[in-house]
Amino acid sequence: MSTPALGRPAADEYAPYYERYVSLVPDSGIVETLERQIEETLALLGSINEERAAHRYAEGKWSIKQVVGHLTDAERIFAFRALAFARGDRAHMPSMDPDDYMKVANFDARTLADLTEEFEQARRSNLLMFRGFSTEAWTRRGIASDNEVSVRALANIIAGHELHHVRILRERYL
Repeated sequence: MSTPALGRPAADEYAPYYERYVSLVPDSGIVETLERQIEETLALLGSINEERAAHRYAEGKWSIKQVVGHLTDAERIFAFRALAFARGDRAHMPSMDPDDYMKVANFDARTLADLTEEFEQARRSNLLMFRGFSTEAWTRRGIASDNEVSVRALANIIAGHELHHVRILRERYL
């Protein structure tokens, strides 16, 4: 199924907090952006050796491995919300505190290659899901973290969230 042409989500399609991510996403099609982005991120992560993957740029900051694990967690959570809302689910989705997730995730005990593969598989699965959405599904909305959000906005949040963290990796870790 081909993906309908989707523009940038309107400001009323997501909570103001997420503007920091949505504003980073180019105006090209969101599915194409997500496809292009995964290749760029995989190339970046593939250039990092295992020793470097444990690096933290400051005391109390996440390691590179933890950043990759966080990207996967967030990808899955935002994508689950998109799936639920695309299917007409009206349940309110809970919020997610990344620091609470990080306390028990144990990402540093895994290899960067393993974490990268998990991230890749999550993204590729989500790309298949997004490609299958109808135009109507992309416009559906639901409540997550006590705020209304559209499916289209969630896809843009996924892309912008990754762009945000990749920029931090490049600027502060590498």
